[in-house]
Amino acid sequence: MPALRLFGRKWLAASDDLVFPGLFEIAVRVLWLVLIVIVHLKYYESTWECSEGGQYVRTYIIGMMALLSVVIIVLVALINRSAQGSITNTEARRHVPAILLVKLFLIMPETVLNVFGTMWAFCGDLIVCPYEGHFSRTVIEALVIFNWALFGLAIFGLALVFDPLGSSSYHEVQETPSAGESLRHRKVTSIWQRRFRWVFCWVRSDEHGHEAFQQVAALLSSLFRSTDLVPSDVLAGCILLRVKQKKETREMRRIQMLSDDEPKYTADMYRILSLAPRWMNLEDAKHFLVLSMAAYGWPYVLVSTAVDESGRCETFPCIVNGSVRLAVRAVPVLCDWNFPIIERSHLLLLLSGQDDGSHTVVTDDNCCLCHLAGVKNHVFELPFCVIADHKTSSIVIAIRGSISLRDVFTDLTASSERFESEGLPPDTMAHKGMTFGAKYVYRRLKESAILDKALALYPEYGLILTGHSLGAGVAALLAIIMRPKYPDLRVYAFAAPAGLLSREAARVTESFVFTVGVGDDFVMRLGVDSIENVRTGIIQTLHASKLPKYRILLNGFGYALFGVPPGDLESTWKNADLESTTPGTSPLLGRRPVPTVAASTEAALLSREIGVRRFSKTRLFTPGRILHIVSRKKTKAERKAGTGGPSFEMRWATAEDFMEFKIMPKMLLDHLPENVYKTLDTILTEHKNHTTDIV
Repeated sequence: MPALRLFGRKWLAASDDLVFPGLFEIAVRVLWLVLIVIVHLKYYESTWECSEGGQYVRTYIIGMMALLSVVIIVLVALINRSAQGSITNTEARRHVPAILLVKLFLIMPETVLNVFGTMWAFCGDLIVCPYEGHFSRTVIEALVIFNWALFGLAIFGLALVFDPLGSSSYHEVQETPSAGESLRHRKVTSIWQRRFRWVFCWVRSDEHGHEAFQQVAALLSSLFRSTDLVPSDVLAGCILLRVKQKKETREMRRIQMLSDDEPKYTADMYRILSLAPRWMNLEDAKHFLVLSMAAYGWPYVLVSTAVDESGRCETFPCIVNGSVRLAVRAVPVLCDWNFPIIERSHLLLLLSGQDDGSHTVVTDDNCCLCHLAGVKNHVFELPFCVIADHKTSSIVIAIRGSISLRDVFTDLTASSERFESEGLPPDTMAHKGMTFGAKYVYRRLKESAILDKALALYPEYGLILTGHSLGAGVAALLAIIMRPKYPDLRVYAFAAPAGLLSREAARVTESFVFTVGVGDDFVMRLGVDSIENVRTGIIQTLHASKLPKYRILLNGFGYALFGVPPGDLESTWKNADLESTTPGTSPLLGRRPVPTVAASTEAALLSREIGVRRFSKTRLFTPGRILHIVSRKKTKAERKAGTGGPSFEMRWATAEDFMEFKIMPKMLLDHLPENVYKTLDTILTEHKNHTTDIV
């Protein structure tokens, strides 16, 4: 940071990105030099006896030894200069572009020499020598092949770091800074759209494919507009954010220990749940989580579930005599998967009838029912199933979460969309992609009338909506749409996304949506607002860090394996008093002037109307009443005695608690539905055992 300028244009790489590629290349070059020296010692004198092409062989051997020596010297200088200074201290690396130009120009003589080597190794008619030796020929053939491979890698690397808007003829600031910024934003958006159309060509046929491409391209362009970050800067910034957030967490924990405030989290499940309606309990939550996982389909469930020694499935389906048995304790029914295709691309499943059997209707699968209905969906169109659950006397609509690339586009269509429904405050805004998904499911329910049929079969049953991740967000929006007709419906949402509803609308959902989140789940903190705060946080930490980029990346590898050592919490920064970032503000408006011109430009760009520059003008929040569950650390007495104690603790959280995106080791694992299930199962088992011990 900033991006490297070379050949009169900007590239998607920085002057401190050359350490690791240089180390890799220098290791290969040293090996080649050793081998070519051995060839010279064993074979050079024999080249004078060649009847044809001896001069080519001698030119290749002498030239390659000299060239490799020069290249190694240049690489050592390049690595040394590239490793100097912190990420924003470009002055320490001012010689890198010149050294890199020398390295690139050495490709031309290397190509000429490699042509001579190719003639020697693979063109027998041009070079005729009485003695070559197996070792010499093998070495030369290998060197020639690796040289061409390295040349191809260089071309590929240049293509990767090529910036379509890097030309010096493009002036970002034309008549006014805002006009240039807007023009660049439109150009970058257009480039991203073209990339999506080529890479995800199968999505173009979708009805809403073009709109999804446009929305996601605008989001990606907006996130880093008016910044000079390269991809490696983002990676290094995420590592630094992890260190910064751990430092802040330790400080907050120390403050809480010194204060007399009551702990926010408690392991007393009954005390926490007594503050909520009776239907908001973990037994029912675990039960409906099983059904929301079933919406992912039997292939996913088979992969994520174990079978015990007796052959029973612990939670979900197992293969029994060639058929698929839903071994869910709530729905102990045998599904007959032999029904014809009704229509295209989505799943409707109705389990009904007696407790020991069911009638199943499956749409949008192939004749063999290979689960295409669960994965073959279009953008904004989510598979779902309607289940008659006899255990809880409920008709359950389970909506599948993200599992395909089309679902990712639904997730990333994250702009705010006006959302109108009875009972909502005026000017309510919602996540655009999930709004389309909720309206699609509602339309399918009306067209198929399957929900009306289910409720007609079981008029005494209640209506439950459930889903995980994307499915949770769509379920909450669908519940808002359906609530005027079904005022008693309830929603069990698991790992619901943060950027779903405007604040007042999210408060309305607290009476009928029960949201369960575990640990550092990244989706529960994932919204446009939080990602834009990550962007400003990355820039802040890059300016505050005193380490070179290669050290940060090496440390990040160590953090992934062994965690962040306490010493790095303080030694990473130029100033120990690292200022925290206020969401929605620029962290670069510090008390001390930024020393470099690039940093000053960065500060000016971020400080200018940052609220206007945000992609989303409305902040969106997590729906429902949120129960947040975290791992519990053992007390000193428990560690000393070697005893156990509850594994988890929980509290009722607010939507504002999930506005900051955290870089944490378990942020992906905590999101997976099977881990959410294990957490709920562990809590219930421990409380059951504890109650039994007391009795």
